[in-house]
Amino acid sequence: MRTAQLKRTTKETDIALSFYADGTGKAQINSGVGFFDHMLELFAVHARCDLSLTCKGDIRVDAHHSVEDVGIVLGDCFKTALGDKRGIARFADRTVPMDEACALVALDLSGRAYLSFETPLNGKTGDFDLELVEEFFRAFSSHAGVNLYIKLLRRGNAHHEAEAIFKAFALCVRDAITVVSDGVPSSKGILE
Repeated sequence: MRTAQLKRTTKETDIALSFYADGTGKAQINSGVGFFDHMLELFAVHARCDLSLTCKGDIRVDAHHSVEDVGIVLGDCFKTALGDKRGIARFADRTVPMDEACALVALDLSGRAYLSFETPLNGKTGDFDLELVEEFFRAFSSHAGVNLYIKLLRRGNAHHEAEAIFKAFALCVRDAITVVSDGVPSSKGILE
């Protein structure tokens, strides 16, 4: 069972998250940040991973701590659920259009963290600061140990830009965690 549950409490956030890599896309999300909930639901559906999340954060300040800390906890759960990554495909890349916007995402579940977020998002959609998309992915990459490359191939409506990124990311996760062999996908015999 490739699954993990984690609770994390700080002075800024109180998070409970469960992640099941081999799910069906069920999502029960309440981060306190509506647009972010929508993005995480898209992730769960398109990655076909089950995700349950509650986050009580200091959103009276802004959504930064909640979004970043959810990235931390999801990354930690993801890493735990995949264990030694035996048999996974490891690499994936996807290009996803969302109406007039188009995103390219590539990843390597190498165990080493690196984020390239080539096309910064700016402004807001609703009350959500779009620069937090990059913060979420930085936290996730760092804690999951993932090389993650994100680029908008075409700009457009801000909501569509973020949605294209999250969908492309989800499809990459689905592809990369698929079990395709018996061994660890590394010439070293270990992913760390």
